[in-house]
Amino acid sequence: MNVSDTVLLEVRLFTTAPGTRDEFHRVSRDGTIPLMRKCGIDVLAHGPALNDDDTYYLVRAFESEEDRVERGQSLYTTPEWLNQYEGPVTAMMADHRTAVIRVPREAAEALTAP
Repeated sequence: MNVSDTVLLEVRLFTTAPGTRDEFHRVSRDGTIPLMRKCGIDVLAHGPALNDDDTYYLVRAFESEEDRVERGQSLYTTPEWLNQYEGPVTAMMADHRTAVIRVPREAAEALTAP
């Protein structure tokens, strides 16, 4: 398989502070996810995990590690992120983990299929 037939899939798992996941989801759905997309980040899926009350997931796709770093930096340095979201989002997060894997492009596209 050629690298051009693949994408980097970034899977983030957030542990939200107890009782904050609904607000974390609202802020994500209405604010941070649209901002990510405005910055050119391909958000494939996000939402509350089904297996516990404090986990939230975010799945994003990038062309390369350089693309992932550049787009992330472009997001986290915007005035909108810094002024509106950084403080509240960080306050709701107890922990987070990130895994980056290379997957076939079709697999990533399937995540966004209705």
